Amino acid sequence: MKWLLAVLALAGLAAIATHGHHWTLPDRHNPWAPLHYAEPPNWLTRHKLQRLAAQPEACLALMADTPWRFQPIADRDTGPGCGMHDAIQVQRTAVSIGQPLAMTCVAAASLALWERHVLQPQAQLWFGQPVRSIEHYGSYACRNVAGSTAGRRSQHATANAVDLAGFVLQDGRRIGVARDWGRPGPAAQFLRSVHEGACGLFTGVLGPDYNQAHADHFHFDRGPYGICR
Repeated sequence: MKWLLAVLALAGLAAIATHGHHWTLPDRHNPWAPLHYAEPPNWLTRHKLQRLAAQPEACLALMADTPWRFQPIADRDTGPGCGMHDAIQVQRTAVSIGQPLAMTCVAAASLALWERHVLQPQAQLWFGQPVRSIEHYGSYACRNVAGSTAGRRSQHATANAVDLAGFVLQDGRRIGVARDWGRPGPAAQFLRSVHEGACGLFTGVLGPDYNQAHADHFHFDRGPYGICR
């Protein structure tokens, strides 16, 4: 409720700024202003990402401001409860990713913000150098949660999720979720920091502390269930 009241208060200030012509509310504090790739996330970012999910053109405009290489994917249904809508094919993020990723635009936007404002700053903090590549287990897969034969569809079934396995630093050092999460030292601290930092940009964030199925990777998604484990 406090969050909603704050948004409404800011909206009122934005209206005053618009009609009074006395001052302009900065975009970062305006809940209706576009989301910007270079702008550090704040408490409105989650709201703006949620709105972006229903605004494919605005999402593509945000992605066009990133250094990512991508192409829009035509909407398609690939099976019961499976398919891609408002999705893009990513050949490269700001770093190398190996195999391309098919992702909803809003999931890609969340990943782009996380990569720039969480991943790279944390790499500099813990290792004094940037990440040069991301290792992943993919994004799209027409399957149920945990690959079960019954139950609800996974967010992977609509390309609304991505699984990240590790990171390679500029000097070639590899930081792997499976190997380094439970070890003492900077690698584990780095992994926990980037995992925690994803929780403000994705609605679903799972890692090794969630269950054994996630012992070797981070799962990030833009689904309807809020979880950070």
